[in-house]
Amino acid sequence: MSTTQLTLAEIFSIAQDALTQAGANKENADAVANTVMRAERDGSHSHGLFRIPGYVASLQSGKVNGNADPKLHSRTAVALHCDGDLGYAPLAHQRCLEPLAEAAHKNGLAVLSITRTHHFAALWPETEALAKHGLTAISCVSYMPSVAPFGANKPLYGTNPLSFAWPRPDAPPLVFDMATAAIAMGDVQIAARDGKPVPPGTGLDENGQSTTDPAEIIKGVLLPFGGHKGSHIAMMIELLAGPLVGETASFASKERDSGDGGPPQGGQFILAMNPEILSGGVWQEQSEEFIKRLGQLDGVRLPAERRYQNRHNSGPREINNNLLQKIRSTIS
Repeated sequence: MSTTQLTLAEIFSIAQDALTQAGANKENADAVANTVMRAERDGSHSHGLFRIPGYVASLQSGKVNGNADPKLHSRTAVALHCDGDLGYAPLAHQRCLEPLAEAAHKNGLAVLSITRTHHFAALWPETEALAKHGLTAISCVSYMPSVAPFGANKPLYGTNPLSFAWPRPDAPPLVFDMATAAIAMGDVQIAARDGKPVPPGTGLDENGQSTTDPAEIIKGVLLPFGGHKGSHIAMMIELLAGPLVGETASFASKERDSGDGGPPQGGQFILAMNPEILSGGVWQEQSEEFIKRLGQLDGVRLPAERRYQNRHNSGPREINNNLLQKIRSTIS
């Protein structure tokens, strides 16, 4: 695989240019480009520049509103709602996470429902941002069917990621962001591009047979992680990020989608909790002792640890040449 080194500023610039050329205004393009750059910075290649062709396709098809103006509404003191105006999610996050944090600080917890938006990035930016405000956070989104429920060989669930973040007084937040599929679809697509196998149990081919060939899984179906346990968590996310927030489940999101290759319209559920209020002010000592003991166990790496290490490297990142050529072809 041939690659080119790009600085983080160059990654932002090429993403911004591609999005602007495809029809996004500066505010929307900057929000998405910043999300893409941070994914590459942190080593999350499947959510970085790899996503730009899909972003561009949905802007060019007109499915996504490149001039979206997300609006926040307070339904109650603790129930906030954002209408994404059919734009990409990063601008909605920029406008809504601070008010969500303020509501949670004041009331002990608050929830944000986001509808009519297109989420195509990792989930950790949202939960990590809230944890930096001293809040515990949970977020989830659904997608389009690509994962078979446990016992089935036909897709019904999206990869349905879940992110959790826990604030720490003198250290970066504890954060995980995981698909409820055995592997995120983006990682399967990258493995297929690079000609690499995926672990057993990742998915089935179009005949329902287990395979480690990512190209066959793309034609077939992914499996949930952990059998019925992961399957049930995926089911929960379908309901939390769909009907609960006033949006569709994955199957209905696909039915109304244009099939342009970009993300469908969908919803997002974000819960922020204030541990200071909920615990009566006694949460830090016990949580820090727990995290300390967890990190001291042989073989354990705390979630997000590698991501934080990557941030210390301000140097260039290796970007796939074929991907760069594809992106640059969209920029006049």
